[in-house]
Amino acid sequence: MPKIKFGKSDKIVQAIAEALRAYEEQHPNAQIELYRQNPASVRIRIIERDFARLSLVEREQIVWPYLEDLPDTVREDITILLLLAPDETAKSMANLNFEDPLPSKL
Repeated sequence: MPKIKFGKSDKIVQAIAEALRAYEEQHPNAQIELYRQNPASVRIRIIERDFARLSLVEREQIVWPYLEDLPDTVREDITILLLLAPDETAKSMANLNFEDPLPSKL
Protein backbone atom coordinates (compact mmCIF):
# COMPACT_ATOMS: atom_id res chain seq x y z
CA MET A 1 0.00 0.00 0.00
CA PRO A 2 1.30 3.49 -0.74
CA LYS A 3 2.78 5.12 2.34
CA ILE A 4 1.03 8.04 4.02
CA LYS A 5 4.13 10.00 4.89
CA PHE A 6 2.94 12.71 7.29
CA GLY A 7 -0.11 13.74 9.21
CA LYS A 8 -3.43 12.10 9.59
CA SER A 9 -5.22 10.14 6.96
CA ASP A 10 -8.79 10.82 5.92
CA LYS A 11 -11.23 9.32 3.43
CA ILE A 12 -9.79 11.33 0.53
CA VAL A 13 -6.20 10.36 1.30
CA GLN A 14 -7.30 6.74 1.69
CA ALA A 15 -9.16 6.82 -1.66
CA ILE A 16 -6.07 8.16 -3.42
CA ALA A 17 -3.84 5.59 -1.74
CA GLU A 18 -6.21 2.81 -2.77
CA ALA A 19 -6.22 4.03 -6.39
CA LEU A 20 -2.43 4.12 -6.39
CA ARG A 21 -2.22 0.64 -4.94
CA ALA A 22 -3.14 -0.71 -8.38
CA TYR A 23 -0.21 1.26 -9.82
CA GLU A 24 2.07 -0.14 -7.12
CA GLU A 25 0.99 -3.69 -7.93
CA GLN A 26 1.97 -3.20 -11.57
CA HIS A 27 5.14 -1.27 -10.69
CA PRO A 28 6.58 -3.08 -7.66
CA ASN A 29 9.78 -1.01 -7.66
CA ALA A 30 7.89 2.27 -7.31
CA GLN A 31 8.06 4.14 -4.03
CA ILE A 32 4.71 5.89 -3.50
CA GLU A 33 4.12 8.39 -0.73
CA LEU A 34 1.36 10.89 -0.11
CA TYR A 35 0.19 13.21 2.61
CA ARG A 36 -2.41 15.83 3.33
CA GLN A 37 -0.71 19.22 3.44
CA ASN A 38 -3.83 21.09 4.55
CA PRO A 39 -7.63 20.75 4.27
CA ALA A 40 -7.50 21.49 0.53
CA SER A 41 -4.27 19.80 -0.55
CA VAL A 42 -2.97 16.26 -0.93
CA ARG A 43 0.54 15.79 -2.25
CA ILE A 44 1.74 12.64 -4.02
CA ARG A 45 5.27 11.54 -4.82
CA ILE A 46 6.19 8.51 -6.90
CA ILE A 47 9.84 7.61 -7.30
CA GLU A 48 10.51 4.99 -9.93
CA ARG A 49 13.61 4.20 -11.95
CA ASP A 50 11.52 3.58 -15.10
CA PHE A 51 10.75 7.31 -15.13
CA ALA A 52 14.38 8.08 -15.99
CA ARG A 53 13.83 7.49 -19.67
CA LEU A 54 10.48 9.31 -19.85
CA SER A 55 9.42 12.93 -20.22
CA LEU A 56 7.19 14.52 -17.59
CA VAL A 57 4.21 14.24 -19.93
CA GLU A 58 4.87 10.54 -20.52
CA ARG A 59 5.12 9.96 -16.77
CA GLU A 60 1.78 11.67 -16.18
CA GLN A 61 0.19 9.66 -18.99
CA ILE A 62 1.21 6.49 -17.16
CA VAL A 63 0.05 7.55 -13.69
CA TRP A 64 -3.12 9.61 -14.26
CA PRO A 65 -5.21 6.67 -15.55
CA TYR A 66 -4.98 5.23 -12.03
CA LEU A 67 -6.45 8.45 -10.61
CA GLU A 68 -9.01 9.47 -13.20
CA ASP A 69 -11.79 7.22 -11.90
CA LEU A 70 -11.67 8.92 -8.51
CA PRO A 71 -14.58 11.29 -7.84
CA ASP A 72 -13.98 14.95 -8.69
CA THR A 73 -14.19 15.80 -4.99
CA VAL A 74 -11.18 13.57 -4.39
CA ARG A 75 -9.12 14.49 -7.47
CA GLU A 76 -9.51 18.21 -6.83
CA ASP A 77 -7.52 17.85 -3.59
CA ILE A 78 -4.45 16.59 -5.48
CA THR A 79 -2.20 19.63 -5.73
CA ILE A 80 1.16 17.97 -6.33
CA LEU A 81 1.82 14.84 -8.34
CA LEU A 82 5.58 14.55 -8.26
CA LEU A 83 6.94 11.84 -10.55
CA LEU A 84 10.69 11.37 -10.17
CA ALA A 85 13.42 8.98 -11.17
CA PRO A 86 15.67 8.15 -8.20
CA ASP A 87 18.56 10.29 -9.45
CA GLU A 88 16.25 13.33 -9.72
CA THR A 89 15.30 13.48 -6.06
CA ALA A 90 18.35 15.48 -4.96
CA LYS A 91 17.81 18.05 -7.73
CA SER A 92 14.08 18.56 -7.26
CA MET A 93 12.96 21.55 -5.21
CA ALA A 94 9.45 20.05 -5.04
CA ASN A 95 10.95 16.93 -3.49
CA LEU A 96 11.85 19.01 -0.42
CA ASN A 97 8.11 19.12 0.37
CA PHE A 98 8.32 15.39 1.00
CA GLU A 99 11.60 15.39 2.87
CA ASP A 100 10.92 18.34 5.15
CA PRO A 101 7.49 19.86 4.55
CA LEU A 102 6.70 23.35 5.75
CA PRO A 103 3.63 23.58 7.97
CA SER A 104 0.53 24.83 6.19
CA LYS A 105 -1.02 28.09 7.30
CA LEU A 106 -4.50 26.80 6.48
